[in-house]
Amino acid sequence: MLLSKAYLIPHRALFFAFRHGFTLLHTKSEARSLLPAFAPPPISRALKGSQLPQFAALDVNTYAKLLDSCTRLKLLAEGKEIHRQIFMHSSCARNSVLLEKIVQMYISCGETESARLVFDDVPQPSVFLWNAMIRAYAWNGPFDRAIGLYERMMDSGVEPNKFTFPFVLKACSGLEALEDGIKIHDEVKRAGLESDLYISTALIDMYMKCGCLEDADEVFCRMPNRDVVAWNAMVAGCTLHGMYEEMVRFVLEMQRMRTRPNPSTLVALLPVVGQAKALGQGKSIHAFCTRRCFDEGDVLVNTALLDMYAKSECLVYARRIFDHMRIRNEVTWSAIIAGYVLCGRMVDALQVFGQMISEGPSIVGPTSLASILRACASLGDFDRGRLVHSYLVKSGLLMDITVANSLLSMYAKVGTISDAMSFFDEMDTKDTVSYSAIISGCIQNGNAEEALDVFREMVSSSMEVDAATMVGVIPTCSHLAALQHGKCNHAYITSHGLASDSSICNALIDMYAKCGKIDIARKVFDTMPKQNTVSWNTIIAGYGIHGLGDEAISLFLRMEPAGLVPDDITFICLLSACSHSGLIAQGKHWFYAMTEIYNIVPRMEHYICMVDLLGRGGLLDEAYDFIKKMPFEADVRVWVALLGACRVHKNIELGEEVSRMIQKLGPEGTGSFVALSNLYSATGRFNEAAQVRIMQKEKGFTKSPGCSWFEIGGVVHAFIGGDQSHPQSSSIYQKLEELLVEIRKLGYLADTSYALHDVEEEEKEHALVYHSEKLAIAFGLLRLRHGQPIFITKNLRVCGDCHNAIKYITLAAKRDITVRDANRFHHFKDGMCSCGDFW
Repeated sequence: MLLSKAYLIPHRALFFAFRHGFTLLHTKSEARSLLPAFAPPPISRALKGSQLPQFAALDVNTYAKLLDSCTRLKLLAEGKEIHRQIFMHSSCARNSVLLEKIVQMYISCGETESARLVFDDVPQPSVFLWNAMIRAYAWNGPFDRAIGLYERMMDSGVEPNKFTFPFVLKACSGLEALEDGIKIHDEVKRAGLESDLYISTALIDMYMKCGCLEDADEVFCRMPNRDVVAWNAMVAGCTLHGMYEEMVRFVLEMQRMRTRPNPSTLVALLPVVGQAKALGQGKSIHAFCTRRCFDEGDVLVNTALLDMYAKSECLVYARRIFDHMRIRNEVTWSAIIAGYVLCGRMVDALQVFGQMISEGPSIVGPTSLASILRACASLGDFDRGRLVHSYLVKSGLLMDITVANSLLSMYAKVGTISDAMSFFDEMDTKDTVSYSAIISGCIQNGNAEEALDVFREMVSSSMEVDAATMVGVIPTCSHLAALQHGKCNHAYITSHGLASDSSICNALIDMYAKCGKIDIARKVFDTMPKQNTVSWNTIIAGYGIHGLGDEAISLFLRMEPAGLVPDDITFICLLSACSHSGLIAQGKHWFYAMTEIYNIVPRMEHYICMVDLLGRGGLLDEAYDFIKKMPFEADVRVWVALLGACRVHKNIELGEEVSRMIQKLGPEGTGSFVALSNLYSATGRFNEAAQVRIMQKEKGFTKSPGCSWFEIGGVVHAFIGGDQSHPQSSSIYQKLEELLVEIRKLGYLADTSYALHDVEEEEKEHALVYHSEKLAIAFGLLRLRHGQPIFITKNLRVCGDCHNAIKYITLAAKRDITVRDANRFHHFKDGMCSCGDFW
């Protein structure tokens, strides 16, 4: 195809160049005076085969000088035209000098791939050209191509020089390619360039970003001379890894060695000062900036100062800096918004975001949007979250995986798990954080089975599962008491090298304890590489829910000798364990020791434990006096704990007094209404019970139906009282009728006070038979071999009639039965329960 005349340099211009001699052009207008204005087609190797018209050609030197001007002035269109003209003449098309000039021109104009096409045709590129191409990839990516070019350079026999190594090491830093970095370091040693300032600085940066802090320090210590950039590399590395003390040491040593910090130093060190909340140190740095005038008009320094104050929760100073900044970039806005979110001032964060939008959508970026979505989630502001979602779709920012994950987390946290699942299914790209967010969302919204399904999908998709994901998955097994799934997850954790993570071990302890395997939970605890306070609290709580209060106290006494100080959560776990085991004297002792010995001020949760302890032990008057003597007003939860004890011990007079207190304060949840209704129903006052249920409905509280779970063969079966939807429902009900006959022979009598409706006694007894835990036990008897123990989980507290019936069932069926209800474990064996009828 013939080229149009529009793509040819005018003959007059060519004649002018020959006749008057070519001089190097210094401005874009001068260069463009020789070349026509046009939009040339893309450069392609296909040009080589084109049939081009003949015309007078420039010599090599002239072409070279024109290309130099295009390189210096970044004239891409004109440079492409010169490239085209060179290809028109075979005498110039293969000239190595011109080809190298063309490569440099494309690199200077940011056209790295076009440069690479020409570079590959250069017969023997100079080391300078190799360096130029490696540098282009090291700065602009893809980083792996820089390393690939370096390896090709070595294979071709071209010796790298001192300029080559910093470029390729920068690419290694970007990829965190430690193995390649070490090989290049060896080449540096062989070349005798290890003492070079720039190479050493690049090595420090590479080792720091790869997490090899000792190697970086070794290179730094061997440097004969260090400039401020080398010191900054060490400071930035410490910041990257959150090493506040080491960073301070380097900055002080830097000044002792008479190297003055520059703005880059301050921008590097301020983030870790903020993370450490070292406000005094941050103010000193701010003063230094002011004395050196570093903060005058420097958006990077001011943004770093703002971020430091925000992370130190000093929003007054952060906002003052923000308001005085004449120039703000996206990072500046993101820093102030994130500061408000960090300090819990979500409304202020939303106001600043609105101001940001009004100043121009170009400054809105992924980081600020992720912070705003966290604010919406914290406020439960679903409508605002949907508006942000619409903005993301219109702006195209939803393609950013961080923003998409934040949106997913927002939907999950505001309780709209269906929206979260829909969005999750629509996401084109998902990473580990995406799966962790949806799994956590499912658990928080009570969809434990769906969380397990998502985790299975994650594993089957070959997605790498990290510690954070497993910490989210393991509680699903705890919630459902799905022991087999829990064991599989434990095996996965071990095989993938995650078993040393403390948070995972803590989750495993909790899972095994809640799945009825307190002995395995203890083994996990004993074999942990490093136990923390959460580990001790978790195992103490585990012993507590199993009614093993003495073991809980024994373990607590070993905590301090192990080097850990109990915290307020430890005492909640300990007092709860005493309550579940009827250890009244011990519970009283540790409650007062908490203040007198450990200087921990009791909070509401500790008082709830004590009221529960006294109430379950029948000391109702003492519990009532205890509440009256509290240093602050008791909330509804405290009174509900006492009301439950009144229900158990049938103290109607005190129960009515407590119910009046609850009504005065206003019930805060379903539990308050249920306790009141149960008390009235148990004493035959069904009109009052009905009034409580009506009030509950009017206030929008709904009582969760009793539900029990039973796992067999990795499948979790759920049962709801009176429900007949299970495939084996007819067999289950028949088995229950048979059990009822057998346990009646052994002395069982239905306690109809737990049938909370004003109906005939026969109807009450019939209703009690079909409680969810009884259905689950009947199913277990049908499915398990003779003698196998049965493990049931229930979402509510087991009722007194079921508790009594299960004791008789263990005798009739000759089975051990374990029931985990909302409060604790009940281990039934030989007609007895581990709780001693104290729950």
